[in-house]
Amino acid sequence: MTPEELFALTGPPALLGWAILILAPRRWPLLNVVPQVVIPLGFAVLYTGLILANFAATGGGFGTLAAVRLLFNSDWMLVAGWVHYLAFDMAVGAWLALRMDRAGIGRLVQAPLLVLTFLFGPVGFLLSLLCEGTLRLVPSRQSQV
Repeated sequence: MTPEELFALTGPPALLGWAILILAPRRWPLLNVVPQVVIPLGFAVLYTGLILANFAATGGGFGTLAAVRLLFNSDWMLVAGWVHYLAFDMAVGAWLALRMDRAGIGRLVQAPLLVLTFLFGPVGFLLSLLCEGTLRLVPSRQSQV
């Protein structure tokens, strides 16, 4: 298998997990486990294998920008970096969805925030937490009664 073929295989499970997070009802606990645990865990296993098999051979590292550039000159390590993003963005997205559910943020508001998390991880993370924090600052109707 080539790095390009492996890269192509990572898309469908990522899309499935995000579709579940954004579109599926959360009242089905077994379905929720897919984006919360199953897919990020699968990506974590794949990432670990890629790192163990390829990291030392690159001569790169994380200490300088030049070392990171050298690390990602390897297509295998580039795929590993992509899988890292997929795993963490989905895990963060699942965590944000749970937080927003608990805060009473509707799914129509959650959907664009989760899409932003999928596409631009930290942007979606930031906006989701700001949305949740803002909602918590606004007094609820129940406390006014």
